[in-house]
Amino acid sequence: MKLTVETDRLLLRPFAPEDAEDMFNGWTSDPEVAKYVTWPAHKDVSVTRALLAQWEKEYEKPERLNFAIVIKETNELIGGIDVVGYIEGTPVIGYNLNRKFWNRGYMTEACRRVIELLFEKGHDTVKIDAMAENAASNRVIVKCGGVLVCTNDDERPLKGDVVRVNRYLVSKDSFARAAL
Repeated sequence: MKLTVETDRLLLRPFAPEDAEDMFNGWTSDPEVAKYVTWPAHKDVSVTRALLAQWEKEYEKPERLNFAIVIKETNELIGGIDVVGYIEGTPVIGYNLNRKFWNRGYMTEACRRVIELLFEKGHDTVKIDAMAENAASNRVIVKCGGVLVCTNDDERPLKGDVVRVNRYLVSKDSFARAAL
């Protein structure tokens, strides 16, 4: 589903084919960003273009939400946030951000807006996973009302490595409490 929503500082809009260069130069080629996501760093912008072409087809699905994160003031594309899937009907959020914009509150702002949107669509809870070692991402989730429900201590393979993952649930109540 193609949808555009706003926050105070951000525009969350559908990705477009012309975003490929900004994405590649901003975060998809950055090994530091890729360290915390399920995909490897893109070696060439053609990989990013292929990903955008895949996403364009997925926008046809009504349950598919995938947003480019843009700073309203500068119109700069800085990251992405999406519903990466559903586990037993509960949406699971994933996100990534250009490293030069880390620790400025942008991802918390974007994540809170996507959670609000999912609640508006009738969901009661949202799941978000973060690698246990990714302290910043875990903080974002907690600021959005995430309650740690599971730490995957088992070996979970990811890109040829084994990682520990924290799973959080965000309920309407925990979300509202986090906003206070």
